[in-house]
Amino acid sequence: MSRISPYGTWSSPITAAEVAAAGGGPQWLDVVAGEVWWAEARPGEQGRVALVRAVPGGAEDVLPAPWNVRNRLHEYGGRPWAVADGVVVFTHWVDQRVYALRETGVAPLTPEPAQPQGVRYGDLRAGRAGEVWAVRERGVGPRPTDVERELVAIAVDGGGERVLAASHHFLTVPKLSPDGRHAAWFGWDHPAMPWDGTELCVAPVAEDGSFGPHRVVAGGRDVAVCQVEWETDSTLLALLDPDGWWNLHRVGIDGPVTNLAPVERELGGPLWKAGSRWFVPLGGGRHAVLVSGRLAVLDEAGGSVTPVAEELTAWSSTGLAVLGDAVVGIAGGPVREPAVVRVGPDGVVTDLTPQPELPSAYLPMPQERVFTTDAGETVPVVLYEPANPDFAAPEGELPPLLVHVHGGPTGQYLPVLDLEVAYFTSRGFAVAAVNYGGSTGFGRAYRERLREQWGVVDVADCVAVAEALAAAGLADGARLAIRGGSAGGFTAAASLTTTKTYRAGTVMYPVLDLAGWTGAEGDTHDFESRYLDGLIGPLPAAKQRYVERSPLANAASLAGPVLFQQGLEDRICPPEQADRFVAGLAGRGIPYAYQRFAGEQHGFRQAATIVAALEAELSFYGQVLGFETPGVAQLELSR
Repeated sequence: MSRISPYGTWSSPITAAEVAAAGGGPQWLDVVAGEVWWAEARPGEQGRVALVRAVPGGAEDVLPAPWNVRNRLHEYGGRPWAVADGVVVFTHWVDQRVYALRETGVAPLTPEPAQPQGVRYGDLRAGRAGEVWAVRERGVGPRPTDVERELVAIAVDGGGERVLAASHHFLTVPKLSPDGRHAAWFGWDHPAMPWDGTELCVAPVAEDGSFGPHRVVAGGRDVAVCQVEWETDSTLLALLDPDGWWNLHRVGIDGPVTNLAPVERELGGPLWKAGSRWFVPLGGGRHAVLVSGRLAVLDEAGGSVTPVAEELTAWSSTGLAVLGDAVVGIAGGPVREPAVVRVGPDGVVTDLTPQPELPSAYLPMPQERVFTTDAGETVPVVLYEPANPDFAAPEGELPPLLVHVHGGPTGQYLPVLDLEVAYFTSRGFAVAAVNYGGSTGFGRAYRERLREQWGVVDVADCVAVAEALAAAGLADGARLAIRGGSAGGFTAAASLTTTKTYRAGTVMYPVLDLAGWTGAEGDTHDFESRYLDGLIGPLPAAKQRYVERSPLANAASLAGPVLFQQGLEDRICPPEQADRFVAGLAGRGIPYAYQRFAGEQHGFRQAATIVAALEAELSFYGQVLGFETPGVAQLELSR
């Protein structure tokens, strides 16, 4: 029989340590000589990323510790490993160099960096015989934006590297045509982000491996390419959005461009990490595609896009490949954690990595809802209600609500089992993950609702959802809280400083001073240094807007208690902004806490950090919303 206890006080078998263990997992999957290989993040090894391969009954490491298969390309990282001429080639996090694994051991292929900001490589792919191709990023000055990029070929025998091309300020790795006579890549320039507009380039490849002048064959200022692959010697397959939706197109190197299945559905996504894949050809005019995180098969003959393995609702764009007549990738679902899976031609799902034993009765079922704002805009939401068979709340009590704001803001929250969410719902919280205007997965028009409206549309959409859930009797309107990291941290902070909807909030590795974050002299890295041109407006014309929407400028209007969490090695949202905000809270009488984590970058990867951050957040809510939080140490709050 369930015990009667207030929401938020329930005890749960889902511990912060279990959440931390699930916080790693597979990424960057591919097929090598009939075997499935992937990179695997390991919070328990200080966030190391291992390279592993599937073997009967499980997986084995290809590279032992301390090798850390990760890179800082664009700061978010790009595909960090490839196999070229039978040699495993990878980037190592500690020094960002490219290494090769042979029977004799591991040896570097690139020199130690001498530039002020160093050299990083990413988006690795086999090129011509004896070469791996990559994007090379070089620091050329003291500012984060003093960066140059080139496409390079690296000899796998240690013979050095050579420059292939440098068509744009940002680039993806070139891919060689089947006959070896052409290479294709895409690139973009400031102030565009890759989901705004990119250009698909093709260049001839000479016998000596050098590239001739490139031509732009698709894309442009208002058309974004997010993936390209060769189909034949003279045709490419590319995800483009000229009609407002990422659809699969056939592109001839001398024209034309043809949409293979025109649908008002997103078959691609934002290119946060170079080397991501949303489609793989299956042969016979059929292609496996990811449609807003779900697997489908596109059939050219009928122009159809048909869902497959619908129990998997969240496929990763860092893991999609073909193995024989099956599709392999990284996917999770409402009752499944992300894992390496195989989907046969009959749609049957086979796990290639084991699913952990989880207390299913304590896991919430994600509910896809749509809410409407006062302005008549629809806002998709994934709602998780409290779930714990051991407890029931007192009659008439409503649960506290956590409004979860995804990052990006060009991101998307998918209906999937999330142990971090379950950590809270199994203790009596409701959680609403809001796909506010600006989110991907709903077409370009929805994404561009946020153009020059960041800090307005996102804040209003989250408020509308929180208030609608309270009005519907699904949440306690007096105990609404908001949480988010990165761009979600900005929205959480903006919401707490411009509205009175929320009682408290957790702000993780945020943007807080818009003008201080952007531009050549700003705090952030080169990739996002002009992002706010689209989200807020070009400077200097929109200068006042930057001030008005900055949480730091509005700190005096803070609605309630706040918990800040920040990695000290974060180069995307450096800790200086959170430091300044917190310094201004001292002595104001508003409860607050600030956790600063050494060795963490943008987002938390070490198990100890994840545990400390999650338990502190739970304690914080208990103290400011008024309930006990058994099983966790009490977070010390300042005023």
